[in-house]
Amino acid sequence: MSRDPNRCPTHPGELLREDGIPATGKSKAEISLLLGVSRQHLHDLLAERKPVSPEVAVRIAKLFGTAPLFWIRMQGAYDAWHASREVDVSAILTLSTVSGASTTA
Repeated sequence: MSRDPNRCPTHPGELLREDGIPATGKSKAEISLLLGVSRQHLHDLLAERKPVSPEVAVRIAKLFGTAPLFWIRMQGAYDAWHASREVDVSAILTLSTVSGASTTA
């Protein structure tokens, strides 16, 4: 079964808020200390107001025993889905592959 392209991918903050942090039994303040980020930064991430940066992805991955790329890909899918709906690309042409054609830089 394929994924519904009209459904927004999950923000990594939602996964942390709904599953990750509750599973630890620790408070958000404790998690922010363990991650080395401010409570406000963690709050904004969990509220889906901030993205998971590569630096924070490395911290989350270490804390939860996952791979940084998991969190980065999750954020990338979320960002790309939103960008594809918000960015006007109507004036951009699609390049076609033409045999023998050359491009200049």
